[in-house]
Amino acid sequence: MSALICGSFAFDNIMVFQDRFKNHILPDKIHILNVSFLVPRLRREFGGCAGNIAYNLKLLGGEPIPMATVGIDFEPYAAWMDECGIDRRHVKVVENMLTAQAFITTDLDDNQITAFHPGAMERAADNRVADVPEATIGIISPDGRVGMIEHARQFVDAGIRFIFDPGQGMPMFNGEDLKHFIVEASWVTVNDYESQLMQERTGWSLEEISGHVDALIVTRGAEGATIYTKGARIHIPPAKAQQVVDPTGCGDSFRAGLLYGLMNRMNWETTGRIAALCGAIKIEHAGTQNHRFTRAEFAARYGREFGQKLAW
Repeated sequence: MSALICGSFAFDNIMVFQDRFKNHILPDKIHILNVSFLVPRLRREFGGCAGNIAYNLKLLGGEPIPMATVGIDFEPYAAWMDECGIDRRHVKVVENMLTAQAFITTDLDDNQITAFHPGAMERAADNRVADVPEATIGIISPDGRVGMIEHARQFVDAGIRFIFDPGQGMPMFNGEDLKHFIVEASWVTVNDYESQLMQERTGWSLEEISGHVDALIVTRGAEGATIYTKGARIHIPPAKAQQVVDPTGCGDSFRAGLLYGLMNRMNWETTGRIAALCGAIKIEHAGTQNHRFTRAEFAARYGREFGQKLAW
């Protein structure tokens, strides 16, 4: 089985300011803000939701097919995908545009100032689900607004069941937009905060949302996750991270675990635990695609974490 992953690819430019923003920003002058921060350290990481989900699904042994639009600067990322063995036939380079870029500056208090340039991501609608006939399941993760809407409709037309994962794309959609996505999707996954926004914008409770899909998965950080399905609530315990280094991309890792379980027709208890462990492993590493594990290592840790054998 192959999973079509619709979403973004991005370069994450991560900088650390060796001081505190508050020492350099005058509250009474915020309306004429003009500051510059020296950042001696800079990391450029491969990121974007589609890239992160595909990377983790490949580690698990799944077959991801990411679909995205990228820019003329994508060559280093393309080489990394090739090294990882990830299919990039449907990652389209858009001429005269740059790949999406995030510029993140963090101070010593872990405050962040982020600028995001969508770049070629805004051309996501140029891709078509019908171009990937081998896909058996899909996911719509944050991407260009029009692309997300179009790909949801195309999944339905193609008869492909998919996960709706609005993530940081939530602000682009009003209540009616979200209702359309929910009705079209087979599964919806959000974090705790996003679930509150979704309820406010749609006017639907979690139970009502779950009534429109096969399952609603709500992640709750260190408290684990809750899966609402067929009138039942399944609690997924958290997997314990050995150290908390960087939570960025944890949600994408979790979603790769969901896809893997669904592709292999696993029950929700096992699927949720695979997803939770994927997220925990990611948290232990800086960047979104710098962690590695073999299937044997993952299965062994699964046994230690949850006290049960993982039957691949």
